Amino acid sequence: MTKEAFVQSCQEIGINLSNKQIQQFDTYYQALIEWNEKINLTAITQESEVYEKHFYDCLLLSQVINLDKQSICDVGAGAGFPSIPLKIVYPNLKVTIVDSLNKRIKFLDHLVEQLGLSDVKAVAARAEEFALDHRESFDIVTGRAVARLNILDELCLPLVKKDGYFIALKGKQGLIEEAEAKKGIDLLGGKLIESKVYNLPNELSERCLLLYQKVKATPTKYPRAFGQIKKNPL
Repeated sequence: MTKEAFVQSCQEIGINLSNKQIQQFDTYYQALIEWNEKINLTAITQESEVYEKHFYDCLLLSQVINLDKQSICDVGAGAGFPSIPLKIVYPNLKVTIVDSLNKRIKFLDHLVEQLGLSDVKAVAARAEEFALDHRESFDIVTGRAVARLNILDELCLPLVKKDGYFIALKGKQGLIEEAEAKKGIDLLGGKLIESKVYNLPNELSERCLLLYQKVKATPTKYPRAFGQIKKNPL
């Protein structure tokens, strides 16, 4: 996907990028490649693939939920996906990024400064520990390429406000993971609202976007320590 095709594809899903936003995505790509030589941020480095498999893919989240003036917590965001592309397009979005690796947080702090973004906070913490002081604090919580859904759900749903949303961006195994996580999702207070299976324009492999609403409070004993979550998923 060329930069021109990216702009066109965004228009087709209702996103009309300004010249400033187009420049911000270019700056994002340049910073990603520069820092990726020092720390492991992404295996995808070709410009056309970054624009399609990272930037455009993240923006598809806008097709299932209103993002204007919302608070979003991006768990295990790595290089800032999906929250930073969304923030570029929706500047009124209030973003908190939680990632356990301090090196990635330094990259994100640098990136936010380079892009001139406000209302973005990057926190070096494990999600289950961050939840101790930030339970049910966010309108939307996202997770992309972090863990299987039956583990990711316990890291994310405790952070979601009642009536808020948890969005998992998954690969081709998304519906399989959705089925195995049903019991845990229900226990944690979530309800599946939409499952969207799609292909990117130049990729045959399916992707899956899962939208859950928080319909009841998460029991206070969750999230457990990560060792317990991993050893015994709900």
